[in-house]
Amino acid sequence: QVQVVESGGDLVQPGGSLRLSCATSGFTRDYYFIGWFRQAPGKEREGVSCISSSGGITYYANSVKDRFTISKDNAKNTFYLQMTNLKPEDTAVYYCATASYVSLDSWQQPSQYEYWGQGTQVTVSS
Repeated sequence: QVQVVESGGDLVQPGGSLRLSCATSGFTRDYYFIGWFRQAPGKEREGVSCISSSGGITYYANSVKDRFTISKDNAKNTFYLQMTNLKPEDTAVYYCATASYVSLDSWQQPSQYEYWGQGTQVTVSS
């Protein structure tokens, strides 16, 4: 059974940093993608970043490029989202999800992802 568990959300001041973690287990595929999404109240779920299991492919939303970095630790089956220079508009529940395959044109579509975590709250406020 595939499990996806996010952690690391917190309350942080504008300009601060956070690192979110996504622990996965139960995977049988050798190659897959991990996507980070976020959803603010009253808004649609938004693709933030994505990485292939090999680490050779990464995607970022324009709104977070140069501020967020996605990475992985295969030994731990854990994926990370390092967030810096956080802004109030980054406030949302952040989700991690798995996909068999995504492309530059499809990685931000939630329908492409199969397994989702429960989410972790990130609040950016002074």
